[in-house]
Amino acid sequence: MTLAAYKEKMRELPLVSLFCSCILPKPQEKITKTKEGVVDLNLCIIKDMEVIELNKRASGQAFEVILRPPSFEGNHDFQPTIPPRRDPSLEEIQKKLEAAENRRKCQEAERLKQLAEKREHEREVAQKAIEEHNNKIKMARERLEQKMEAKKEKRDAHIAAMLGRLQEKDKHAEEVRRNKELMDDSDSQ
Repeated sequence: MTLAAYKEKMRELPLVSLFCSCILPKPQEKITKTKEGVVDLNLCIIKDMEVIELNKRASGQAFEVILRPPSFEGNHDFQPTIPPRRDPSLEEIQKKLEAAENRRKCQEAERLKQLAEKREHEREVAQKAIEEHNNKIKMARERLEQKMEAKKEKRDAHIAAMLGRLQEKDKHAEEVRRNKELMDDSDSQ
């Protein structure tokens, strides 16, 4: 038998037991003559349990066991007693109220402490974020200033080079003019 089949059978047992106990009348105590050592399970009655044979097969037998709640027929000594509840005095009530007030104050102080720690942590996180933001702005500004300075130096160098070429052109043009004047003067003489 597989585990699943066994579980299914175990689930059905209380239902079968209930069904059989409702249909079959309760057997009455009968004294039957049997051989010594042999028990007739169909008629066997024990005070807190009843065993009924369901079917007989070549492979084995099936029985139903019906359990009844225990009965206290002979012993009535068991009587649980609850000790009487005494009324608390005014002092005890006052002590309990003071203890409750102290607990409430401690819990409130603990909550306030936790909130203060949380706010402090939030403040630190915000301060750190502001510092990081300011550092990024400062770094970006420094990079921008470096780029602008490099571009200015490059532009100044380019202007200086252009001015140098322009001066060379002016010198060359002046030389050419002088040479031309000299040639014109030498031709006219």
